[in-house]
Amino acid sequence: MLRPRIIPCLLVQDGGLVKTVNFGQPKYVGDPINAVRIFNEKEVDELIVVDIDATAKGREPDYTMIANLAAECRMPLCYGGGVTRADQIERIVSLGVEKVAVSAAAVADPHLIAKASAQVGSQSVVVVLDVKKTRRGYEVHTHNGRKATGRLVTDLAREVEALGAGEIVINSIDQDGLMKGYDLELARAVRAVITRPMTVLGGAGKLDDVAALVREFDIVGAAAGSLFVFKGVYRAVLINYPNRAAKDALVAQARA
Repeated sequence: MLRPRIIPCLLVQDGGLVKTVNFGQPKYVGDPINAVRIFNEKEVDELIVVDIDATAKGREPDYTMIANLAAECRMPLCYGGGVTRADQIERIVSLGVEKVAVSAAAVADPHLIAKASAQVGSQSVVVVLDVKKTRRGYEVHTHNGRKATGRLVTDLAREVEALGAGEIVINSIDQDGLMKGYDLELARAVRAVITRPMTVLGGAGKLDDVAALVREFDIVGAAAGSLFVFKGVYRAVLINYPNRAAKDALVAQARA
């Protein structure tokens, strides 16, 4: 039976692991390789790693870092950050990364998705849409949320799916780091217009938030950053993840 995926999302800046709030205020929380080793032990479903400065600063992906992460990682790995060309995607996949995420480049040149899908397979091409709620609705922003595209997320989601994206990640800028729950209205809007796998990111603060997402969408990716790197009201740094029994119970409860 297909199951929802519960996915830690790690943000990397200057080689260190950080966590943001509303795409700002990055707080250093540790070494990404150490975090990967802990998540290996906890048998996580999948892992997303994003270099949050690569695109904003216009630089290439850090292939050495990616190779080190892939060599250490014992779960499916998705990498994003600084990816603008299909040959970069092909190189990252060759390093042992299962999925490559594109964001700003996919918005600027949607045909990159079709080209990359033809080269590495659509299952390895993930499009991340970072979203803010405006008077017009849910609009996609790029470059760490600083650049408005003027495009509604539903329109872009339809477009990138048609071009061959194997998965679409919907990331709420408004909810990022707040730990107050996912934007389910945003998730509903996107789910209504696409059929490919969808992952939702931004806002999860407790496992009940994950259960609420699974309860409504069932086969979905439930991604989170703060939930899996912080513990308690004082946000002490602690890499954590539900064990298999807790995860099975969560899914069973959500499906009941």
